[in-house]
Amino acid sequence: MNTMVSDVEIKGATKQFGGNIVLDGIDLEVRQGELLTLLGPSGCGKSTTLNLIAGFLEADQGDVFIKGKKVTKVPPYKRDLGMVFQTYSLFPHMTVYENLNFGLKLRKIPKAEQKKKIDRVLALVKLSGLEHRYPRELSGGQRQRVAIARALVVEPELLLLDEPLSNLDAKLRHELRLEIKRLQKEIGVTTIFVTHDQEEALSLSDRVVVMNAGKIEQISTPTSIYKHPNTEFVFQFIGKSNSFEGVVADIGQQKVSVQAGEEMIAVDVANIIGEDKNLAIGDEVKLYIRPENIHISSTKETSTSLELHPAKITQMNYLGTSWEIDVSIIGKSVQVLTNAYDSSWQYGSEVFVGWSPSDLMLIKKQVQR
Repeated sequence: MNTMVSDVEIKGATKQFGGNIVLDGIDLEVRQGELLTLLGPSGCGKSTTLNLIAGFLEADQGDVFIKGKKVTKVPPYKRDLGMVFQTYSLFPHMTVYENLNFGLKLRKIPKAEQKKKIDRVLALVKLSGLEHRYPRELSGGQRQRVAIARALVVEPELLLLDEPLSNLDAKLRHELRLEIKRLQKEIGVTTIFVTHDQEEALSLSDRVVVMNAGKIEQISTPTSIYKHPNTEFVFQFIGKSNSFEGVVADIGQQKVSVQAGEEMIAVDVANIIGEDKNLAIGDEVKLYIRPENIHISSTKETSTSLELHPAKITQMNYLGTSWEIDVSIIGKSVQVLTNAYDSSWQYGSEVFVGWSPSDLMLIKKQVQR
């Protein structure tokens, strides 16, 4: 992938619907050949962003560029893109072959070329031999593959996918996710994928754009988004998290000490997130930690470098490959995800939980005015 070339740019895009700000001056750059995912809750502006790129909507302010060319006023059919929607949008009276051939005919592709292109794309989506079936004769997963094939057969410069897997069951979603990733890498088409499913976004993408209330919270690789969130929203929205509230008790060069109830908790200075990173003793803060970053044991190990705290088991769930254990600590319930299960544990068991200061995130609480 050439990370120096941008296939799509959005500059200062603002969009309102009936006085409701859906996009609030966003800037976005999509690199050539990458799969970029727009991720966020319903109403955050991700589908609106996709529709601006597609040309189905026009921004109130700001511009859209594709391949360096300003396309703000260019209609969708002149933007050389393929689009796949949540609903399959196949022509029910046409066979698979006819559905795929529709776009090729519009582009006046010679008949001999039409068959070659259709055969190739059917092989890519693993539907060879089904070209004479009608959509009603296909499964949901097969219909969605036809929709993807129809978008790809015209060899677009840009592929846009608007929650294409949300109507499928979990197993099929997982299979098609892998299929889309394989196809995208094989073809190399620049792809923008919209979803509210964080697992989908993390597993598919080269980069993820986390959106919230019409703004972009963070753009980064899946690993960075998960392990190094820039904001409290990103930490809470991506994956599971536990939180504590406390007061800054001491500030060192490497660590911040926080008094949370009767416990003192240390956090790496590098893990202060949010806009206001200037702390003072007495500041109220929130601490966040992932369940998988919490260590649990029956005894207080003296050899460990982890900070250990007494806790009590309140809930246990077996997940097949791991255990989800809720414990009571510092007056609240905290979830632990672990493979290190002790058969003596039961409801009410006294245990110790611990973590590294590098696994905690700290954010300063906003003063209510």
